[in-house]
Amino acid sequence: MNQDVVIVGGGIVGCAIADRLARAGVAVCLIERDVLGGVATAASMGHLVVLDDDPAELTLSSYSCALWRELAPLLPDHADYRTTGTLWIARDAAEMAEAERKRARLATAGVSSELLTAQQLATCEPALAPNLAGGLRVAADAVVYPPVVAAWLARRAVAAGARLRCGVAVSTIGDGEVVLSDGSRVRAKHIVVANGCSLPELLSGVPVRKRKGHLLITTRLQPLVRHQLVELGYVQSAHGEATESVAFNVQPRPTGQLLLGSTREFDAHAGSVTPRLIARLVERAAEFLPGLDRMTALRAWTGFRPTTPDHRPLIGPWPLRSGVWLAGGHEGLGVTTALGTAELLAAQLLDLPLPFDAAPYAPARFTSAVANHVH
Repeated sequence: MNQDVVIVGGGIVGCAIADRLARAGVAVCLIERDVLGGVATAASMGHLVVLDDDPAELTLSSYSCALWRELAPLLPDHADYRTTGTLWIARDAAEMAEAERKRARLATAGVSSELLTAQQLATCEPALAPNLAGGLRVAADAVVYPPVVAAWLARRAVAAGARLRCGVAVSTIGDGEVVLSDGSRVRAKHIVVANGCSLPELLSGVPVRKRKGHLLITTRLQPLVRHQLVELGYVQSAHGEATESVAFNVQPRPTGQLLLGSTREFDAHAGSVTPRLIARLVERAAEFLPGLDRMTALRAWTGFRPTTPDHRPLIGPWPLRSGVWLAGGHEGLGVTTALGTAELLAAQLLDLPLPFDAAPYAPARFTSAVANHVH
């Protein structure tokens, strides 16, 4: 079978790329070894949030969130797309100062937000603890159920002419082809590897490292929450290098349940739930939502985030292998940035005008270190 492009990995990033290319008339084959929208996509919170810790992160996430707003009217109801907005919560004056800096950074990308006093914060979310200093509200942020969207994007790609192969793994990447676990081969001019944490299994030396996280969902009980709630210290936790970290992040689900995050662990390879970290997760959440530690947990689970040394994704050609492209290493922003990643990769692959500068995400920024390590 010959194709223009083979995409390895049917998570939300791979499905978004398949959809974008297929609708551009490219002959695409999307290969997923398990089920569409599984693994990291299925384990994620689905928070569509503009993050501004780094200028490149701000550019990609704000651009992607705008694409999500355009896509939203087309999504099926069970994708659960809702514009909840995000409340970034400040505990003290220092964090309120950070909220103001965050507001200014977001404004540079055209993202509107508003500072809230302690009283305004309490009015927005009465269930929050009374001793908080205030916060920042980003009204346009949203939430979505990622596995449904991934499968929907793949179906739209197939409707546009893409081929889909599920339940078979790519065992090796050859010159202009991929070899599948069943012995078959798919030839293509371009091979896009978008398989998250498994990327180094196919391309030795690609600097993607697993970072484990826990999530917990409650039963349908009080307290009621309307916005996605995130502490202002979240980014420091997300981008820190500590072996373990826990930060407050709560999402209201349409069912009336609450989805709690998030933990981060390096060098934890087992997928099992760690009760100690679940306890820390709940304790942290209860500091912001009193009484949450008395709620009933329905289920807890883990997932692995693919992270790079500089916490920026790898989007573009992999110079060490001709015809190979990378779309991975998004850490906790894979869902948020899937659509923007697809646009940026498609523009490079099809030689179209770039939506924004591709250099900060170029895999080539790491290739000299990889080459030195290999030799």
